[in-house]
Amino acid sequence: MITLALNILDIVQNSISAMATEIAVEVTESAAVDLMKITVKDNGRGMSQDLLSRVTDPFVTTRKTRRIGLGIPLLKYHANLAGGDLEIQSGEGIGTTLSATLKLQHPDRQPLGDLAGMMTILMTANPGIDFLYTHKTDMGEYCFSSREVMEYLGITDFSDVSLLTDIREMMNNNLEDIGASGFNGE
Repeated sequence: MITLALNILDIVQNSISAMATEIAVEVTESAAVDLMKITVKDNGRGMSQDLLSRVTDPFVTTRKTRRIGLGIPLLKYHANLAGGDLEIQSGEGIGTTLSATLKLQHPDRQPLGDLAGMMTILMTANPGIDFLYTHKTDMGEYCFSSREVMEYLGITDFSDVSLLTDIREMMNNNLEDIGASGFNGE
């Protein structure tokens, strides 16, 4: 994966496959403590303890079309490479929470990438899922809920391309206002 956003997208796809109706993505960046934390939490069907114990192995996957699952193992690899780690909590019927920590200033930390673009793609392709996105920095916090936006606008999906362009621009403006990665040349 070239950016962490692409890795997050792959993890969120696992949540979608697990029949989640609510998926929360949270990114926390703190220069003060040299930390980046990425959390993906869903209310999907969760994992058995057996699968949970093996899920960071690239040769373990629940997919039927291929025998290799790279999303979680790659995120773990990149977290470890950048001085951090990966933690997963899951239980059958209660969902999954995955958290990766990385050193924010580590030279081997991947760039964060286009999170606003990732979120708009997810919302367009999955209208029945409420996507929550929170981004925290030392300068502030930005929160977005696809369900709240749809309710406010009185729409049932994000099929209007001009609306998606506006949402992406709004998200990027808010992320820039709080000094999120990606707006400082990263």
